[in-house]
Amino acid sequence: MTAPTERNRLDEEESPYLRQHADNPVHWQPWDDAALEAAKERNVPIFLSIGYSACHWCHVMEEESFEDEDVAELLNEHFVPIKVDREERPDIDAIYMSICQQVTGGGGWPLSAWLTPDGKPFYVGTYFPKRSQQGRPGFIDLLENVKNTWQENPEEMKNRGEQWTDAIEGELESTPEADDAPGPELLGSAAEQTVRTADREYGGFGRGGPKFPQPARLHLLLRAYDRTGATQYRDVAVEALDAMADGGMYDHIGGGFHRYATDRKWTVPHFEKMLYDNAELPRAYLAGYQLTGDERYAELVRETFAFLEREMRHPEGGFYSTLDARSEDEAGNYGEGPFYVWTPSDVYEAVEDERDDDIDTETRADIVCERYGVTQSGNFEGKTVLTLTTDVPDLAEKYDVSEDEVRDVLADARHSMFEAREERERPPRDEKILAGWNGLLIAALAEGGFVLDEHYTDLAADALDFVREKLWDEADAKLSRRFKDEDVAIDGYLEDYAFLARGAFALYESTGNPDHLEFALDLARAIEREFWDAERETLYFTPESGERLVARPQELADQSTPSSLGVATDVLAVLSEFAPDEAFAEIPEAVLETHARTVESNPFQYATLALVADRNATGSLELTVAGDELPEAWHDRLAETYLPMRVLTRRPPTEDGVAAWCEKLGVENVPPIWADRESAGEPTLYVCRSFTCSPPVTDIDAGLEWADDLAPD
Repeated sequence: MTAPTERNRLDEEESPYLRQHADNPVHWQPWDDAALEAAKERNVPIFLSIGYSACHWCHVMEEESFEDEDVAELLNEHFVPIKVDREERPDIDAIYMSICQQVTGGGGWPLSAWLTPDGKPFYVGTYFPKRSQQGRPGFIDLLENVKNTWQENPEEMKNRGEQWTDAIEGELESTPEADDAPGPELLGSAAEQTVRTADREYGGFGRGGPKFPQPARLHLLLRAYDRTGATQYRDVAVEALDAMADGGMYDHIGGGFHRYATDRKWTVPHFEKMLYDNAELPRAYLAGYQLTGDERYAELVRETFAFLEREMRHPEGGFYSTLDARSEDEAGNYGEGPFYVWTPSDVYEAVEDERDDDIDTETRADIVCERYGVTQSGNFEGKTVLTLTTDVPDLAEKYDVSEDEVRDVLADARHSMFEAREERERPPRDEKILAGWNGLLIAALAEGGFVLDEHYTDLAADALDFVREKLWDEADAKLSRRFKDEDVAIDGYLEDYAFLARGAFALYESTGNPDHLEFALDLARAIEREFWDAERETLYFTPESGERLVARPQELADQSTPSSLGVATDVLAVLSEFAPDEAFAEIPEAVLETHARTVESNPFQYATLALVADRNATGSLELTVAGDELPEAWHDRLAETYLPMRVLTRRPPTEDGVAAWCEKLGVENVPPIWADRESAGEPTLYVCRSFTCSPPVTDIDAGLEWADDLAPD
């Protein structure tokens, strides 16, 4: 029987990223027992390469090194080369990225790490060119050096591996001495710190590039403005929302957001489109819409959801992970961004068949080019990434037409340019479906369905049904992470359970369907069972019953996705209102005490946890509706009103109905959020915060007045 490392085994994997490397001459192995045992038997180091399918520099390193026969010969003979998709295995990524950041001061993908046969790292980096250049060591030279050192003095590598593993454990696994949970003053200090990091000239955070979306920081600022009325918090949030909406990070033709902007001015993005960005950013824009009333924010959400439904949705309801940045241009060259960029002649050709007796083709093309900054020289490799460059009133004045005519020209052109773009070579799509990322989108769609259009609620329900059917094992109450072509794999991580629980609860809030609340409670019970460590009083990222790695990470900080520990803590705090006999309420308090000093020392870095701490300190705004349905007028008022920390719960109008719900949910006693809150013969609203409640009201405006009265100072 052939030894596993004598061939490339990635053709057996479902991950599109791993399969991209299945034809490399490198004998790539997946991260599994066979590969790890082979390293021990051969007594050679592991070369670990971590990336994802839409990663630009991952593609570059593959073309330069992993498709090269000389590199492959070195790797195959003297190492066990292992490929990992970070989107499938974020636990492995977190461990080795942690030491990369500690040792080098930076990180990114591809992540390149050399490990002892038992998985302990002794050399790390990111992208390496094949040959040394611009101060970067060459990959071939590194392989030769590591090979020689391992053969001549393996103890040096093993000792460093021990030291670095201790550093990983200290960074990711250990917990500090507990302190009092943060108080209500944290929100203000977090907002102040966030403002100090803001780029007041170009929007967003940081005074240089690249610029990343930071949805949790935007929620923090909007909540702080609502609490205090300090206009600088609102202004900084709006500046960031507008910058992302105007710049090249947003796809002005097809909708949806690219990963991030490479420059301070938000002009040129990294072109991949990730499901999580297109879930979390719409939630931020919905909050901005409710707070400011700016209809443009609502339109961005609609366009983003339309993109997701059109291009990222599985026929049965789940949503795919990623659109790649790279595709072929008209000359057959494969590179980043050609699907999205334009020249003036491209614009002219797209609009030339439009019919308008009053405005000729050349003028229409000129209006479009000025609106989106399309020039002969371009802003990206001789072509133009579209940005909103010129306002409609200025265009109307320059071309001596009405503003409505300009808007009509732009609307027609967007349609024509979309149709023209559809003829281009499309970027590849990573069609794995991840439980957690779908959970993020389900929450966004559910909120969008409540605020904008019920169709989004239907999409959210279909996605939740898909994940429950394909990835949830009801008998064992366990969640798998990944679905791809009917293949289900990988034990769910904390982010999968937490993000999906948040989505299920948001769908319950939007619809009042107790089935969604039941699933959220089932996921919360699994979080307590699999991820809660009562001795260390924290929630770990990997399940107790899962694979043992060199460390068991926690995820406190927000990264490209929100902190899983933060979201899980928030979900448990909210769901504790519905299951008072379970330990849900004790876990958030303990977690916040454990990590109090960390969050207080740098709250904008831990914005999700800071928001949870604020809920813990000031209490949720509980809106309990007793009745068969939510009246339409109530729905409309709630949809247009910004109510951070809102918990909207329905209950049947009678006690018998509530008892039936409790039995369905597996709750022994009627939770306080429902107890003694019957209908007064018509839909009745109860408003509560921190054990203080309004009398029952049957008028939504009276209820919202009580909400204002109960708001924290």
